[in-house]
Amino acid sequence: MNAPVIQFSDDQAQAYDAVAVLLRDAGIDLEDGLCLPAKEGKSRILALTGKAGSGKTLLLSELVKALEAAGVETVSGDWEGRRRRDRRTLAVLAPTNKAASVLRNRGVPATTIHRILYTPVYDPEYERIAEWLMGNGDKPEIEDLTPEALDRAEASYRVHSSVPAALAAAGLRGSDFITGWKRREEALDIGFVDEASMLDERQVEDLQEIFPTLLLFGDPAQLPPVKDTSGGMVFDRLKPSQVLELSRIHRQAADNPILDLAHALADPDLGFDDFERLVAEKARADDRVRLAERVEVDLMARSPVLVWRNATRIRLIHAFRNVHGAPEDSLLEGEPLICDGIELPLKHRKKRLDLEARGLIKGAQVIYLGPGRKLGFSKLHVVGAPEPQVSAASIVKIEKPDAEEPFIPFAARMGATFLHGAAVTIHKAQGSQWEDVQVFAPDLFAAARMGRSEAGQPLWKRLAYVAITRAQARLHWVVRNRLSRPTGPLRIDDLSSAPAPLTLSAEPEG
Repeated sequence: MNAPVIQFSDDQAQAYDAVAVLLRDAGIDLEDGLCLPAKEGKSRILALTGKAGSGKTLLLSELVKALEAAGVETVSGDWEGRRRRDRRTLAVLAPTNKAASVLRNRGVPATTIHRILYTPVYDPEYERIAEWLMGNGDKPEIEDLTPEALDRAEASYRVHSSVPAALAAAGLRGSDFITGWKRREEALDIGFVDEASMLDERQVEDLQEIFPTLLLFGDPAQLPPVKDTSGGMVFDRLKPSQVLELSRIHRQAADNPILDLAHALADPDLGFDDFERLVAEKARADDRVRLAERVEVDLMARSPVLVWRNATRIRLIHAFRNVHGAPEDSLLEGEPLICDGIELPLKHRKKRLDLEARGLIKGAQVIYLGPGRKLGFSKLHVVGAPEPQVSAASIVKIEKPDAEEPFIPFAARMGATFLHGAAVTIHKAQGSQWEDVQVFAPDLFAAARMGRSEAGQPLWKRLAYVAITRAQARLHWVVRNRLSRPTGPLRIDDLSSAPAPLTLSAEPEG
């Protein structure tokens, strides 16, 4: 086999070769760069597991490059060209917008599982532009678009490989060229799924219906999916021959004190007090770990404090709003929110698909940009979405300490529902990463004192592992129940803006 440009470790090379065998069985030879038409029938699934720093993302990236070099076309939920019998395709997926954006920032063209399950229906006039951008036709003449606008679309597509982004660069809104959304009925080809530890059994079954060849990447040390009553992960239900494990922690990760702390949790003799002493040692030696005496309120606007108990989450949110002087009857621009689902009746199914396709899926992190033109509507920035700005009918729920019902500052009759996002539970943080992460240690101490276990491990250790590995650059281990004062007001000027925000609602915004 031709060696990849990057020098793999032994376990990475073995995993790469095993995946190559799986793909050869599917008609794609990475060594010879040969692509045969897909064959019907046989279903293939393989899981590649490993703890943080073991090289899963590097391996995923190199496999994507090798497949593209062999002639496999990477597809997303934005647009798919004309079907050809000899065409082979790859879709790289993640459960959340944030997880997909982490891959995109590393050069991997990823999209969300929701976006691949629900595909857009294009206006026929603009299908011609999409086919031209994909190289399947001549430059079209469109009555409402100048040649210069089409040139801007082409330049955008070369950079982003996104048809909607290209059409937006030409001056079009989503409502101009997308007439609706439909659930995918036809199967695709090869699927790579990152953060697969978050998947429940039903989601894996749905993915296997779409992808005859499915490769799962995940960390078995994460928390099991909340919905899964078995308490296990998808990897536990596969045959041993279908699971490959990366065990080595690589040089580029070996000097990372955050990952050192995460891997120290594997020691069965390590107690909570021992671990906090280890955190303190790392903090004295390296600025990437901080033993914090208080929660930094400035960080909460972009990266939530990670907690275990729901009561802690609500108290921190209440403190965040109080310290910013937020009024009870409205939100401040820049307040963080978490999408808690879509509340629309069945007759508005199309609008539900619109919202989900634009990134407003359950668990999505959102920044409030201000009120819409109609009561109950909000302008929102969906963190990690390729086209982040939307205007949507919204139901905002703000929970308060010692109150049975959440306070609702304003609400549309139906639409996307949101909880405040200044603090989130560690379970909900899975799949996301932030530059700075604050972990509320008193909650983990409470879990340790309770002596609870989950999937055969002390619960506090699994919680700590997930929370710690959300940090990309700096970990703040918060040891006291205190909150700093903000250094300035909340802001939104640091958020990238889409060329034309798309209005999505259950009724015209007017």
